[in-house]
Order: sequence, then structure tokens, then C-alpha cells
Amino acid sequence: MSMSAPGTSRARFDFIVYIGRLTPPHIGHIASIERALELADKVIVVLGSADRPRSIKDPWSINERKVMIRHSLPGNAASRVIITAVPDRMYNDAQWLLDVQRAVGSAVAESGADPATTGIGLIGLNKDASSSYLDMFPQWPRVSTGFIDGLSATDLRDLYFGLTGDERADRGPWMKLEASVPEAVIAWLKTFRTTAEYDRLAAEWLFVRDYRAAWSTSPYPPTFVTTDAVVVHSGHILLIRRRAAPGKGLWALPGGFVGQEERLQDAAIRELVEETGLKLPEKVLRGSIAASHVFDHPNRSLRGRTVTHAFHFDFPAGELPRVKGGDDADKAQWFPLAQLESMRSMLFEDHFDIINYFIGGV
Repeated sequence: MSMSAPGTSRARFDFIVYIGRLTPPHIGHIASIERALELADKVIVVLGSADRPRSIKDPWSINERKVMIRHSLPGNAASRVIITAVPDRMYNDAQWLLDVQRAVGSAVAESGADPATTGIGLIGLNKDASSSYLDMFPQWPRVSTGFIDGLSATDLRDLYFGLTGDERADRGPWMKLEASVPEAVIAWLKTFRTTAEYDRLAAEWLFVRDYRAAWSTSPYPPTFVTTDAVVVHSGHILLIRRRAAPGKGLWALPGGFVGQEERLQDAAIRELVEETGLKLPEKVLRGSIAASHVFDHPNRSLRGRTVTHAFHFDFPAGELPRVKGGDDADKAQWFPLAQLESMRSMLFEDHFDIINYFIGGV
């Protein structure tokens, strides 16, 4: 295998890695994959947000995105594209980097090559802060890809979930979508739009749009402050099922917004009791707080900039107290900690990452 200087059009690789969420795959994504295929024998597409619950940010599963990508590639190009996936690690870049390295190494090994001696490149464009992950892989020479002006997966999702059902009103958005994504993706979007999942996500999109609009006249961009309770008791964790959007029907940590006259710990205990009916004396709850931490990823909430202060309540042993959903929760339930890994796709926002921070191993 020959390989010239990184970023030149003559570079040849055994594999080129392309990392992205592709929600949905648009013509810019497909053009990048096709560009990579010109420069490498095979392309490894690493999809992010694996095992995330459906939301207006991540509407489609890994398998659904794989189908859209493969059906959008020309001729036999799909046979040279390996699609793998990694979970999000919102508060652990090192773990995410390791996940990507392992996914790429496994894809290379399964193709019959030796990851240690194989020529691997990375394709991508540093367009803004969201592309900073490209600098995390200096071992893979960079190949530049062209950028198609005006293409944003976020904007395309807004067009899609903002469809009204009025053929005349929706014609403009559909025309924009048809000009921006491959025909195979348009076919998928039209089919998905007939499902109950689309209806739920469209309702969530409307909620988020109106929520943000309500704060649009604020003299400063608002920052919301919330608390969450990570209650671990005898190898179980206490979760609530959300009653309303966003994330209606998903499991979550008990929590909510901090009142104007409350301290953070007071708000965490109040929300915990209101949403779960946990009947333990306040002194016992306060005495069981083992740790606390601030979770402040700018994109952790669809509603806008939201900083949460999470408190870890630890009860090593004893009978599980009775709980019952209340307030914003339609159900409260204890789950064995061993079950959490299989629940990633059912947990709201970054709550899996918050739990993992305190107890690890999930």
C-alpha cells in the first residue's frame, strides 16, 4: 500500500474512517463516504449515539441509519463500506475515544487485516466546535472533504418534524428535504412519517419549539438550574417514568427545577419525595448523601442550556422502601443495577451518564 502526505488527493489507504451521527444521512454525508471510497479500499463509518432513545435529536436507531446509508450508496459501493457504532460518552471523552479505536480495530480485524500495520486515514472537516473530535486521532492521517453549503442535519430534522400535514404548507419543506437527502432517505422519511413514533416525536418537536420561543424575549440567553437524585438502595436504583414531553414515557432520575427560594440539596430532596413518594425522614435522606456533582454539558437538554446538580443517596442494605409515581412521574420503580446497561435506550437525556459517574461499571 502506498500513502502520500495527509490531506492530498493522491493519498491511498487500506481504510478510511468517517465518524458522525448522520441523522438523517444527507447528500453531504454520502458525498464524504464516496470521496473516502476514492482514496481507500474500504470505508469504516462509525455512527454515534448508539443505544440512545428516540428523540428529535436522535430519531432513528443504528439499524435504521444503516439501511438509509446503504441504500443511498451507488452501485456496489455498499460492499466496501463497514458500518459500526459507538455509544455517547457525554462526560468521558477518553472512554469515547477508546470506544472508537476499538470499533475501528474490530472492523479492520474482521476484514482480515492487521490493525497494527494497516494504513488508516480519517475523513472530516473542521467546520466548528462540533468537529473538535477529529483532533483526537493524530495516528490517522486526515483527508479533507468538501462542505456543501446550507446542509445541516439539525435544520433538516426541524423541517421534517415541523410538517403540518397540509400538502400546500408542507410542499416547501419537502422540496428542501428532497434536494438535501438521497432518494432512499426520502422514501424512508415518508414511511416513518406514517408511524406512531413520528407522531410522538413531532409533538415533542412542537413542545421544544414553543418552550424555546417562550424564552426568546429574555434579555439574556436563559440558563436553567435543576437537581437530580441518584438513589441507590441494596443494589437497586430508583427511577421514574416521565409523564410528559420531552422524553414522555422514558425512565429518568427523580428531579426537577430549583425553586427561587430553595437551596440545591433542598430542591433535590423535595423533587425526590414528590416524584417517588419515598417515605424516609428528611434527616435520613440528608445523611445518606454520599456525593454530589455538577453536570453541565451544553447539549444535555433539548429545552436549552440546563445545568443539573446531581446528588448520590446511598443505602448499602435493607428492604427496598415502597415507592409510587407522583407529580411529573406516572410511575416510580426500583431497578437492579445489573439491568441498567440494557436500559440505555430507555433513559432520558444524559441520565445514564450521570448514574455511571457515581456508581461506574454500567
